[in-house]
Amino acid sequence: MAARPGPAPRGRAARGSARAALIAAAHTTVRRQGYAATSVDDICAAAGVTKGAFFHHFASKEALAVAAAEAWTERARPMFEMLPHTKLKDPLDRLLGHIDFRFSMLHGPVDGFICFIGTMVQDAYATSEPIRLACEASIAAYCDALAPDIEAAIDAYGAPPGVTAPDLARHVQSVLQGGFVLAKTTNDPAIARESVAHLRRYILMLFGRGETA
Repeated sequence: MAARPGPAPRGRAARGSARAALIAAAHTTVRRQGYAATSVDDICAAAGVTKGAFFHHFASKEALAVAAAEAWTERARPMFEMLPHTKLKDPLDRLLGHIDFRFSMLHGPVDGFICFIGTMVQDAYATSEPIRLACEASIAAYCDALAPDIEAAIDAYGAPPGVTAPDLARHVQSVLQGGFVLAKTTNDPAIARESVAHLRRYILMLFGRGETA
């Protein structure tokens, strides 16, 4: 019987987890310092893997970025499937619950809550078509996941002419991404919370809900 392999060296990812560690490291480092300023060496150091391991899994930094964008989309899935607000009966309550959840995330260091996709596409949209397309797909997936509750809320409560579920889903994403940018400018999450609070008020007014919180 072959000897059982020992644990990976301290600070270095085990071989089977190297790909996941690199993706997680990309999420962390790009959110902190941007895509252009993040090197393969930075990612390897954060992941605890060798450069050889990096190129075993990814042909380039761009290839890792595309994979990390896809993983970021999967990371967001529980927001639409598992959290308590997703089980509420009223679709508007589910939508407001989602907004409240996003608000609750806006605490602590700015690079801990800003969006990997939004940060990366600001750097790379004009220089890497694969990254731009991967980021577009991720944001579209977010909007597609949010749209059914918005559509159901429109059916239940009505909405002003011209308001559609896809448009409002994109507006939610726009406010969140804009809030992240503002938080970067001040290095303070308070300004992002302010933006999301206004978004909540807008949605309440849009659907004629008397609540003002």
